[in-house]
Amino acid sequence: MSLTSPIETRPLFGRKVLVPRGGPWGDSVASALRSKGATPVIAPMINFETTDDVEALQTAFADLAAGKFDWVTMTSATTVDVLAAYGAVIPPSTRVAAVGETTASALRAAGYKADLVPSEENTAHGLLESWAQATMGVVPLRILTLRSQIAIPVLTEGLKRIGHNVRSVVAYRTVGIPVEDAIIREVREGGFTAVLVTSGSVGEQVALQMGDIPSGTFVAAIGPRTAKDARAFGLRIDAVAAEQDVDSLIRLLVANALVSST
Repeated sequence: MSLTSPIETRPLFGRKVLVPRGGPWGDSVASALRSKGATPVIAPMINFETTDDVEALQTAFADLAAGKFDWVTMTSATTVDVLAAYGAVIPPSTRVAAVGETTASALRAAGYKADLVPSEENTAHGLLESWAQATMGVVPLRILTLRSQIAIPVLTEGLKRIGHNVRSVVAYRTVGIPVEDAIIREVREGGFTAVLVTSGSVGEQVALQMGDIPSGTFVAAIGPRTAKDARAFGLRIDAVAAEQDVDSLIRLLVANALVSST
């Protein structure tokens, strides 16, 4: 009786994918990729550093846990990393607005919820457009907006114009993380099948650290805004996920794998 190995049918089998974010979100993406047969390599390319006003952030988190806000807004997955790092508590009475599916996915991975995510434009403008319907026009609401130090406070100013009571707190400063030389070398030599680009900041670091990525390596962006920002830094983007979430990004990789294997 001869034994034969089972035929591998997973669509991403044998494909090596660079995941440029760590933390709960990066782990969840890596797990999803493995389920499709891929070999993910997590190589965080951005991280956050402490805000210049730690006391203001800690006070905001204490007030958040005490239920002093009706809503809290998240404008990036990095904001969620800060929440998790500080062990911030969001009480059931406080609703959470996420600027897009990437941020919402990071919230879920870290054990938080997302009550409002724009259905179309995943930007601060898109969140503002969805706001009135989600809140049924109630004004004023007590809102905590958390943002990066370099972010233009579009959401904060927009909510203030509507008439809400808004406390805006800088939660972090984004910094690049040097990737191991061996990984950079392997990317440049075409050792990766795909590179994921999950934010403009990640796109900047990929462009700076990786240089010209071989044409045979599939570079996939999680949404049009990310693609636009990454291209502004000179990074080639081969395709953009239809929706800004992990499932859509992985479907994009699967579609590319099917095309390249025919």
